[in-house]
Amino acid sequence: MPEYPPQMSMFTLAGSPAAPARPLALPQPQPPVRNRLEEAPRALSSREELFARAETLAWRLSADLGMPVRLAVTDNRSTMVSFRRGANVLQLRLHHMFLDAPESVVRAVADYAGRGHRGAGGVLDDYIRGQQPRIRQFRRESDAELNPRGNCFDLQVLFDTVNRLYFQNGIQARIGWGRMPPRRRRKSIRLGVYDHQTREIRIHPALDRPEVPAFFVEFIVFHEMLHQLFPSTGRGGRRVHHPRAFRDREKAFPHYGLALRWERENLGVLLRG
Repeated sequence: MPEYPPQMSMFTLAGSPAAPARPLALPQPQPPVRNRLEEAPRALSSREELFARAETLAWRLSADLGMPVRLAVTDNRSTMVSFRRGANVLQLRLHHMFLDAPESVVRAVADYAGRGHRGAGGVLDDYIRGQQPRIRQFRRESDAELNPRGNCFDLQVLFDTVNRLYFQNGIQARIGWGRMPPRRRRKSIRLGVYDHQTREIRIHPALDRPEVPAFFVEFIVFHEMLHQLFPSTGRGGRRVHHPRAFRDREKAFPHYGLALRWERENLGVLLRG
């Protein structure tokens, strides 16, 4: 299901809409804020070394953008770059591959995440493709196990029904509820995600409530299953997460219009969930 605001494939956009490029307002680099490591890869050097390299990268980005950068380094399998632009700080999450990125790629990160230049996405796509061996292919033992049974909905039952009715049992994937994130004010929510590498679908637990209609949960499951049939494509230097064939097939869902209307009318409820 589309996030608010929309998502891209390898790049997850959340928060404020893209701002137009503008000249640097501050001549001196601003200090990065609370940089941290998340799921630091065991194959790399010590955590202290990783933190030092992350600090260096944050300083480079801060100097380029003329604003503080709050950087988190991850070992994700699918989302390599995600960010949120605030009025006074850029919150940025990068895969650890970017700690060794050349200057041209670091500049592309600044342009894409800090200035909203979508054309820089092509540079990031090329770099990520060249770094595929550094992306973890398998789930760790510490990764949350998929559990399809919730308090209100059994996702496996929904998946099997949708697979039979709309895909002739052609979708091969595992499904379960995602982990409930920490409670805080949110501007966006990702209701579902499909991992192409592991063929896993995770649905946001905010949907496992009695006030959420079954047809809407079914629509989210249907949407994520479509990603197996219609992978993301590259076009004009940007990643198209939902190509036209995807959108056309999505509209064939019997409750498509009803599901979109329910989402619009209840987004506030989901964000508070």
